[in-house]
Amino acid sequence: MTRFTPSTAHEKLGPDFFDRVAPADFPKTILRHRDQRWADRIGLGALSETEWLAHFGRFEPLPGSFEMPLALRYHGHQFRSYNPELGDGRGFLFAQCIDPVDGRLLDLGTKGSGKTPWSRGGDGRLTLKGGVREVLATEMLEALGVYTSKSFCLVETGEQLYRGDEPSPTRSSVLTRLSHSHIRIGTFQRLAYLEDNANLGRLVDHCIAHYYPELSGAEDKPVALLEAVVAKVARLGAQWIAAGFVHGVLNTDNINITGESFDYGPWRFLPVYDPAFTAAYFDETGLYAFGRQPDTLAWSLTRLAECLLPLSSIDKLEPALNTVWPILREELPRQILRRLGLVPRDVEQDGAFVTALFGFLAESKAPYEQFFFDWRGGALSSNRAAKSPSADHYASEAFRPIADLMEIYGPAGDVNLDHPYFSRETPRTMLIDEVEAIWAPIVDSDDWSLFENTLSEIAQMRNAYGTTP
Repeated sequence: MTRFTPSTAHEKLGPDFFDRVAPADFPKTILRHRDQRWADRIGLGALSETEWLAHFGRFEPLPGSFEMPLALRYHGHQFRSYNPELGDGRGFLFAQCIDPVDGRLLDLGTKGSGKTPWSRGGDGRLTLKGGVREVLATEMLEALGVYTSKSFCLVETGEQLYRGDEPSPTRSSVLTRLSHSHIRIGTFQRLAYLEDNANLGRLVDHCIAHYYPELSGAEDKPVALLEAVVAKVARLGAQWIAAGFVHGVLNTDNINITGESFDYGPWRFLPVYDPAFTAAYFDETGLYAFGRQPDTLAWSLTRLAECLLPLSSIDKLEPALNTVWPILREELPRQILRRLGLVPRDVEQDGAFVTALFGFLAESKAPYEQFFFDWRGGALSSNRAAKSPSADHYASEAFRPIADLMEIYGPAGDVNLDHPYFSRETPRTMLIDEVEAIWAPIVDSDDWSLFENTLSEIAQMRNAYGTTP
């Protein structure tokens, strides 16, 4: 049996990085979702429901980790405007542990766990609908091969919340998120803003020690860290594009230094390829639109580079920062071909294929996820694609160049076309109307069956694509 191995690594950074806080005292704790796979992996799988709710509904400390939760301090650019009043306003770092599989440090952080010194007048709570949406986002993204946080636990908390963007009063919840880090670009921005170079250097050392130990012998650690973070964040941007995902709020406090997607608010998946597609109704200029996400990540990484200037020099940091676009140009075709279950050839040829593919998808308006489902394995799936609801798109003259290009690529070893998932006519998708349909029986009659069935479908998809970590 796996043993839970606690850690207090973040606490060792010192009190300048966090505030100790107490969790909210909720009227009820009703378990709505528990990620048993990851619970088993980190040594918490044997907890009874009573024990589980004590830790993830009442936030009684996990033995060996923090005695009190830590509300983390950070700043950030929100829609390109700098805000020095941020920080964990409705969440905290509850515990840390070591992953027994790969030895990496893991965070158990919360969303909706009560007020902190950084709540800025908010109630520190999370709506149940917001919690359900985050579970759906993380499960779907993991299945599609995106490096994402995990929705470890969702607990309904029995309070009535008032929100301007949905019918009120509405039900409340608290989410526990499992991720590899909650250190954000905004964490560095806060220290740079305060001109706290001593703690800035301490943070660099901490990040290398716990997240990039292979850089421990680097001659210039800030440069080495920047280069590593650029590579991970650029890869994430390519994964989002391949998944047809729009995060919605790519502020610098929502981009962490491990390149792990997290914190899902107004997210959306594309119905059809559209670079201008946005997720948030308040993103009036399309700043965080689907096709602008790589630009936003590059802009945010530039802010990180600026923070590191006091510890290095522009002559050393700029070349590391400038690797972002070459990495994106390599990673995007790699991620697209991974989704199609095809073996990459060379950067130039793969890039030309993706450019032609996006041109076809933009012109034809073929359903985005349906295309990747239909053409898993390339030419191996010609018969499957001919029976697809999108078959008319593939019979067009516009598709012929794409079909010819796919003939060049061989199937990957994990194409897995004999999996039952690929016998379906349509893929599992998570468009906004589907999310609303999953929520409707929950709010109308407390019926969670569609939610549970959806998670089972996503698990089948994850197994078919082989994306389980």
